[in-house]
Amino acid sequence: MKTTLLKPSRLALALLAAGTIGGAGAAATLGAMTPAVAAPAPAASAPIAPSSPPNFAQITRDYGPAVVNISVSGTRKVSAMDDDDPFAQFFGQIPGARGRMPAREVPMRGEGSGFIISSDGLILTNAHVVQDAKEVTVKLTDRREYQAKVLGADPQTDVAVLKIEAKNLPVVKTGDVNQLQVGEWVLAIGSPYGLENTATAGIVSAKGRSLPDDTSVPFIQTDVAVNPGNSGGPLFNDRGEVVGINSQIYSRTGGFQGLSFSIPIDVAYKIKDQILEHGKVQHARLGVTVQEVNQDLANSFKLETPTGALVASVEKGSAAERAGLQPGDVVRQINGKTIVSSGDLASMITLASPGDKLKLDVWRNGSPKELSATLGGVPKDKATASSDTREVQRGQLGLALRPLSPQEQRQSGAEGLLIEQSAGPAAKAGIQPGDVLLSLNGVPVRDIEQVKAELAKAGKTVALLVQRGDDKIFVPVRIG
Repeated sequence: MKTTLLKPSRLALALLAAGTIGGAGAAATLGAMTPAVAAPAPAASAPIAPSSPPNFAQITRDYGPAVVNISVSGTRKVSAMDDDDPFAQFFGQIPGARGRMPAREVPMRGEGSGFIISSDGLILTNAHVVQDAKEVTVKLTDRREYQAKVLGADPQTDVAVLKIEAKNLPVVKTGDVNQLQVGEWVLAIGSPYGLENTATAGIVSAKGRSLPDDTSVPFIQTDVAVNPGNSGGPLFNDRGEVVGINSQIYSRTGGFQGLSFSIPIDVAYKIKDQILEHGKVQHARLGVTVQEVNQDLANSFKLETPTGALVASVEKGSAAERAGLQPGDVVRQINGKTIVSSGDLASMITLASPGDKLKLDVWRNGSPKELSATLGGVPKDKATASSDTREVQRGQLGLALRPLSPQEQRQSGAEGLLIEQSAGPAAKAGIQPGDVLLSLNGVPVRDIEQVKAELAKAGKTVALLVQRGDDKIFVPVRIG
């Protein structure tokens, strides 16, 4: 679910697929010193790597032939009023008619990259590279061309598997993403703007990066130049091992501006294995909506540090509900692995499978708690409505509140208090009239007296769970 309510500020840049042209898809320390009179002690940590760049020329010679150019063609359905429809200018805009014109098919062509992972023709690329494609052509560095079959594609992780009928093909070798460190050299090979086998290099800028509206993949962020056409190509470490699939860029211009993102190869191989075994991908589901924990929220929930994934909502009948998760819980560990940001939780669920059992360490009402969940998931159900009483309270929050009417309860599917007016600290935090207050510091509120009681126990910051439309989010409000 997209969170549109009171979004935290983030890069005002367009997230672009670095994949196609013409419309195919979305476009240490040193070791310890040895004592003089004792046996050599083991190193405290791995030695610092040499400061000189790796031999990119050798990596390109050895593994460049396993990188392929992918051309796709097909059709896609558009409305006559689509903004990117070249015929729209001839039809003009008809008031009220947008989206009602009959859909029609228009030609589509595009290019991307990929890499061979088995000598008999198995290839990895991005799902968006082959989206809507009816014909996929793979071109090798020796200029041989093959028609490829799409064995499967997973839009959620943006991974696709292709197969060409060939033998004794050059292949890449894969590396361990867990050993990849921020600051290490990396190399990308691909076909930016159709320029085949172009090599670009840089460093790892970050790991486990969550992107807006795409939080299920723990992206590797680099400053390697990646442009349209690079999508699906490999990201090599300094030993010539593939650690990622180049997938997206942040850009205001459509071209590279220093931020590129790759899908970790372990995620890609998990998807590949499912496609080869089952012909489709099954994603695990916990059934929660989560958000980041900032300092104000950490203060509200009495956390020592602003880390973890804050549960904003729990789906009815989901694995999360069966495990006992509640809005206001902060998930801090899964199976002993620390959750630093909300994206970490989504990434761990992506790497899990339906039926997997998880041990959850959560923070609830100022103390730790352990829960167990078996991954699965069911559709959402509407929440039940509360009683119809009316009362208005304006306090140090700056809110005028009243219970929801029966009709409002049916429309919103929520239990809480309607915010009729917002001023002072609440308005400054972004609370708006029409929002529904669901809880305060993780405690559900159904009447004004509950709000008063929770405010009396609160510190300088309170965390309000509010609903706007179908979206829910915790909002920190400073009242001290």
